[in-house]
Amino acid sequence: MIYQIILGVLILVFLWLVFTYNGLVRLRNRTKEAWADIDVQLKRRYNLIPNLVETVKGYASHERELFEKVTEARSKAMGAEDLKEKETAENILSSTLKSLFAVSEAYPDLKASQNFLELQRELRDAEDKVQAARRFYNSNVRDLNIKIEIFPTNLIASSLGFKKMDLFELKIAEERETPKVAF
Repeated sequence: MIYQIILGVLILVFLWLVFTYNGLVRLRNRTKEAWADIDVQLKRRYNLIPNLVETVKGYASHERELFEKVTEARSKAMGAEDLKEKETAENILSSTLKSLFAVSEAYPDLKASQNFLELQRELRDAEDKVQAARRFYNSNVRDLNIKIEIFPTNLIASSLGFKKMDLFELKIAEERETPKVAF
């Protein structure tokens, strides 16, 4: 009788370990998938920027320094290796894009250009999709981190090498607002 109880407890512990491990793996993979979604949307955004710069250049050719800043910020954002670097680079890129749109205010022909208006719409759409992907990623990171931290899962998570992940968030207060690209 005592052996059956011990065997039953061991089976329950084993099943709990299996379900806990599988849950952690599932959450980690969802988080990686969510990061891949952010990456796809950021690449889409990066691909729009050269066309936008070229369109604005046609109307505001003497703004060379600003175009260089936008191009440099785009390159840094594309080359960022880790999450913290990516956050910083994205904040800088968003700031330079705001400057680019502010400069375009001074050029009525540019504001009326169908090509510019289409790029503006696509960039706004890309920004919205980046924000949605970021929220999805952050909710998955939150769920994974909670699972890793709560008792008794934390005992298994740490021994199996599961580590907390960082949220992907904007650090600059003004960047928390939706980019305004109204003309």
